[in-house]
Amino acid sequence: MELACPHCLAVNRVPDDRLTDAPKCGKCSSPLLPGKPVDLTAASFDRFIAKAGLPVLVDFWADWCGPCKMMAPIFQQVAAEMGTRVRFAKVDTEAHPQVSMRHHIKGIPSLILFRNGQEAARTSGAMESHALKRWLASQGIQ
Repeated sequence: MELACPHCLAVNRVPDDRLTDAPKCGKCSSPLLPGKPVDLTAASFDRFIAKAGLPVLVDFWADWCGPCKMMAPIFQQVAAEMGTRVRFAKVDTEAHPQVSMRHHIKGIPSLILFRNGQEAARTSGAMESHALKRWLASQGIQ
């Protein structure tokens, strides 16, 4: 499997059976699957999504959004639990409005699941961890 490094965006080859072995980037030595959401920018979004290797769940949020702040630790917790099955990323809609406009984000928090660089599913609104895991399971991610 090819995984984009969340730090330098270099593409790394990692055997599927080694995903749980804390693989590191061959270029910058950063963890490829850090167990926490990756902050994406307008400059990094497309390359990371296209070369993620695993499905990517992106949380579109803003600092002024109360539900976003309530959901942030839940998103972080689920990322730590499921980080070898799906990659977790965040986009600050205030700092990178072009990304949220391109993906037609109308309310936040909004979650979009990408597979092979394409949108596969989306949902809006804050969720508890069990609801987020149930939604991921309904998308085939266990």
